[in-house]
Amino acid sequence: MNFSILGPIPSAEEILRRYPLSQSLRTLKHERDEAIRAVFNEQSDRLILVVGPCSADLEDSVCAYSERLGRLQERVADRLILIPRIYTNKPRTDCSGYKGILHQPDPEKEPDIAGGLLALRHMHIRSMEQSGLTAADEMLYPENHVYLDDVLSYVAIGARSVENQQHRLTASAISQPAGMKNPTSGDLSVMLHAIYAARQSHVFTYQGQAVKTAGNPLAHAVLRGAVNKYGQNQPNYHFEDLKILAAMFDERQIEHPACLIDTNHANSNKQFDEQPRIALEVMHSRRHSPEIRQLVKGFMIESYLEEGCQSVNQHVFGRSITDPCMGWTSSEDLILRIADLA
Repeated sequence: MNFSILGPIPSAEEILRRYPLSQSLRTLKHERDEAIRAVFNEQSDRLILVVGPCSADLEDSVCAYSERLGRLQERVADRLILIPRIYTNKPRTDCSGYKGILHQPDPEKEPDIAGGLLALRHMHIRSMEQSGLTAADEMLYPENHVYLDDVLSYVAIGARSVENQQHRLTASAISQPAGMKNPTSGDLSVMLHAIYAARQSHVFTYQGQAVKTAGNPLAHAVLRGAVNKYGQNQPNYHFEDLKILAAMFDERQIEHPACLIDTNHANSNKQFDEQPRIALEVMHSRRHSPEIRQLVKGFMIESYLEEGCQSVNQHVFGRSITDPCMGWTSSEDLILRIADLA
C-alpha cells in the first residue's frame, strides 16, 4: 500500500485517563440524556435544537459560543432543549480544505491526528463545564466514537455517510440519539433503511473486536434537502414533504417516528440567513397538522458568534472558517421565536 506511517494514535483508554469526566459532569450528562430521550419517546413535548458552528475550529470561540447558549437555555428550559453543535470532523465534498479539529487542532498548522484526538475531547469537556450543556458531534469516522461516547448527548450521521454499513452498524451500538440525514440524492427510503438498520441488533467488528449491539431505538430522520442531477439544491422541509415522511414512517411501522429539520445546507440553498424563515415555516406546519407536530422534534441550525465565514488566516473571533453561519444576535432571536411558538 502506498502510504507512510506518521506515528501511533493514542488509545481511547489513554485519552480518557488524560481527560476524565468528573462525577458532576457525568451527572449532568445523565440528566440531559434522560430529558432528550423523553422527547424522542414522546414523553415530553419540548423541542430539540442542535445549534452551533458549521465546524468546531478553535476551542476558545466554540466554548464562548456554548457558554452563551447555556445562559439562553435557562430562559427557554420549559420549551426547548439546546444542544451545542460541536462538530470536530468536517466532511469535505472533494476531501480538500479544513477537515476539522481532529485533523488539525490548529487550522494554520500541519495535520496532527494524535493531537487532534486530545484537543477535541478537551474542547467537549471544557464546553460542558462552562455551559452546563452536553453537545452533539458528527460521526464521520465510526471507530472514533469511543473517544467521545461518555460526553456526547447527540450524534449526527451525515448525508454522505448514511448509506455506509459501518455507520449504520455503529449507530445501532450507541446510546445517544442518532440523527440519520437523507442522502444528497434526496431519497428518503435510503434514510429510512438506515434508521431501521440502526434500530436493530447486529454482530460486526469494531475496534478489533467482534461485538453484538443492542439496537438504538432513538435513531431518527434529519431532513437536509437534496441535490438533483443538475447540481441544483432542492428543499424537503415543506408541509407536503413532512406529510410524505410521516406516511413513510407509518408504512414501515417504525415506533416513535421522529425528525429534525436541518435549516441550512440544501434546504436553504446554502444561504445561511434563510434559516429563520425555514424554521418558522416548519413551526407553522406543526401548528396546522397534529401528525407533523408529532413527527418534527426540532431543528439543526448553523450559528456562530459572528455571521458569515472567513478564510483561516483572517482571525475574526467566532466566525466560521468553513460554511457561513448566522451570527449570535439573529440566532438568539430565532431561538426565542421558536420557544414562543413551541
